[in-house]
Amino acid sequence: MDLSNYKQNPKTAYLAKAVEMMEGDEEQQKMLIAEMDKILAVEEGNDQFPNEAVVEVRAGVGGQEAALFAEELGNMYRAYADAQGWQSRLLYENKTDLGGYKEAAFELRGLGVYEKLRFETGVHRIQRVPSTEKSGRVHTSTATVAVLPIRKKHKIEINPADLEMEFSRAGGAGGQNVNKVETAVRIIHKPTGLDARSQEERSQNANRERAMSVLIAKLESLQEEQEAKKHAQVRKDQIGTADRSEKIRTYNILQDRVTDHRIKEDWHNLPKIFAGGIEPIIDALLAATPAQ
Repeated sequence: MDLSNYKQNPKTAYLAKAVEMMEGDEEQQKMLIAEMDKILAVEEGNDQFPNEAVVEVRAGVGGQEAALFAEELGNMYRAYADAQGWQSRLLYENKTDLGGYKEAAFELRGLGVYEKLRFETGVHRIQRVPSTEKSGRVHTSTATVAVLPIRKKHKIEINPADLEMEFSRAGGAGGQNVNKVETAVRIIHKPTGLDARSQEERSQNANRERAMSVLIAKLESLQEEQEAKKHAQVRKDQIGTADRSEKIRTYNILQDRVTDHRIKEDWHNLPKIFAGGIEPIIDALLAATPAQ
């Protein structure tokens, strides 16, 4: 009986040892092996769809309107997370002088986080008349969203020589420690130019750990995206490519309509949607997803 796969997993290694020690009790061995298979299956599922993810939003085309839209999207996902009973926390934010996000990132934890939000990655577009527009002309602005799974088992190795770290004082609330000590951390992966930041933790070490976790997630997502493009023909029937450059959804304020371009479906009641009521959209995307 080959138990090598079970011995490699800390959660099943002791059961594999027990199977080896048993002699003549085939029924007991079968029960233990079934239990080990169950543990491995759960871990494989958690690795594919982890219950922790980072949602990153960035203002795109449209100046101040794009920044306001990016903040609305960030608030929408956090409200949805609250409705799902998930934990959410701000990792960092960079606001414009007039309000709105140049960029921000949130960590979400809870059952089904990545499985439900994974199709939110891409370009989101809003069409509306800005409050400062006197002629009533409709403006189109964009924001990009990236949903990054945080996995326990990493698929890549990073050379420390490829990393550059920057430290700064965290802005905003947080007490005297935040304002006096350079606790905010930004890590740059020099070969790709990708970066990750964390500023909300009290210590520099804690922020560095969180930033590194996000950077690894970004590098893994980049690797997966590149692999997907190599096999584009295989993926042609799937929903999107997890590419931030792909326009996925339009929010039309005047028509009170949101359209997902991948499945060509519309929904109405935008105030409710921006308040976190995106469950019907997510359900439709999941229903249109080919079996994994």
